[in-house]
Amino acid sequence: MVLYPDLTRPPGVSLLGAVLCTMAFISFSSPSRAQALRNPPLMVLIWDWPFGRVLNLSSDICAVHYGIEGCWLTHNRSLYGQADVVAFHHRELQRSRPHLPKPRPHPGQKWLWISLESPKHTQALAGWNGTEWNWVMSYRQDADIFVPYGKLVPRTSDTVEIPEKTGLVSWVTSNYHHTQERARMHRSLSKHIKIDVFGKASRKRLCPDCLLPTISKYKFYLAFENSIHLDYISEKLWRNALLAGAVPVVLGPPRANYQRFLPAEAFIHVDDFSSAKELAHFLTAMNETSYRRYYEWKRSYAVKLYDNWQERFCLICQHYPSLPKEKVYPSLERWFWN
Repeated sequence: MVLYPDLTRPPGVSLLGAVLCTMAFISFSSPSRAQALRNPPLMVLIWDWPFGRVLNLSSDICAVHYGIEGCWLTHNRSLYGQADVVAFHHRELQRSRPHLPKPRPHPGQKWLWISLESPKHTQALAGWNGTEWNWVMSYRQDADIFVPYGKLVPRTSDTVEIPEKTGLVSWVTSNYHHTQERARMHRSLSKHIKIDVFGKASRKRLCPDCLLPTISKYKFYLAFENSIHLDYISEKLWRNALLAGAVPVVLGPPRANYQRFLPAEAFIHVDDFSSAKELAHFLTAMNETSYRRYYEWKRSYAVKLYDNWQERFCLICQHYPSLPKEKVYPSLERWFWN
């Protein structure tokens, strides 16, 4: 059979007939192609590369890597008029104050504001009051698109493997400021217990591939957040401690907030102790039986990290059908600092 996609037709066949025949053939011979013509993919335009890092946005990345069909990610601003969602990462809005495109090309286009930093490290929010942001993507559970740094996913295991331990407490930090709560706690705790510190703020540097193997050798890891805010529980807990195989000692939001994300017995919270001295004694005096209890969660769960920007952007397509279509944020600052 011969197709006539350019609508060139044989004698005796009308123009309409050629079109109908072509459409019928496509539908019969390629159901997926016909479906694609009826349901074009959702186009998500990424206005700026997060942190300036160029991403792989191949046409099938969402489907092949994350099982999310019908998603087209692009960085091509010339497609702005066709985009269903335009995603803006706040770090670039904060730094360059770009001129945003106006007016919107069609009423269905939605603007998405993205920030995975805490409010304290998200500057210049007030300057965007009056911009009609429709949705937000954040680590906050009340965000339109909730993207945590990690989560526990179900699994079953008869055994719990604990890496061999040669050290007691470790901490990795890149930005050490004496006024931070985590710095004060570290200074107080180090008076009573030896803490091995790694990272840019220390003389002990770690290569990227050395991070987890090094932490895994320690019984405890100081998963201290750089600021304390609702739901702000970063890779310091999920990757550096839990994935590495060290028991996290956390400093961040209250214990009850952590327990929304993981079992109460999976971590040690600094707020559970009246002083750094008491915490230090607790860590040094813990016997093997008590220590192993902090790994019991591994019988039921495994750690999944959300540390890939491609996956984060693909999640926009996954959430899109359930997002409120008429929502507008008059003030990002008011929402984020609430």
